[in-house]
Amino acid sequence: MQATQLELRDIHLPEAIGWWPPAVGWWLLAVVIAGLAVFLYGLYKRLTRKTAVKNARTLLLAIKNNRDLDNAQKLCELSILLRRVSMSISPRSDVASLTGRAWLAFLDSQLKDSRFSSGIGSLLADAPYRQKPLSDAETAELVKLCEDWLKHCTPPVRQGAIHVEKTL
Repeated sequence: MQATQLELRDIHLPEAIGWWPPAVGWWLLAVVIAGLAVFLYGLYKRLTRKTAVKNARTLLLAIKNNRDLDNAQKLCELSILLRRVSMSISPRSDVASLTGRAWLAFLDSQLKDSRFSSGIGSLLADAPYRQKPLSDAETAELVKLCEDWLKHCTPPVRQGAIHVEKTL
């Protein structure tokens, strides 16, 4: 055979590997990242809720022990404190506009009984309109009620919403 008669063929390379579909490892990594994001979001919400309640307990103790405040001022401070905590654990749009009996009903929703609507807690709604000043016993009982409320306060579960905090 002559050298001119042999024809060698060039090496054929395979096609370049495409980026789609990704390998199984990439799918697993995407699932892990999504799960981690949901977990961290739930953890953040849980920690901020607990921080708000923990700070509220400290502030409540400061209000309770403050000798410079009279009973009417303590009542005002308690009302402000409960509103702040409520807005930190519940959607602001659900709580910020509540007044009067609706506000007391919201506070009662955290407790097993209706001590805000029909008990000493009703002072929060009608104190600015009372003719008679608050007694020390009424103020002490209201502070105790606020302490109980802070112990039991939890964010309300909304219909149709996934509540991540319950799964943690």
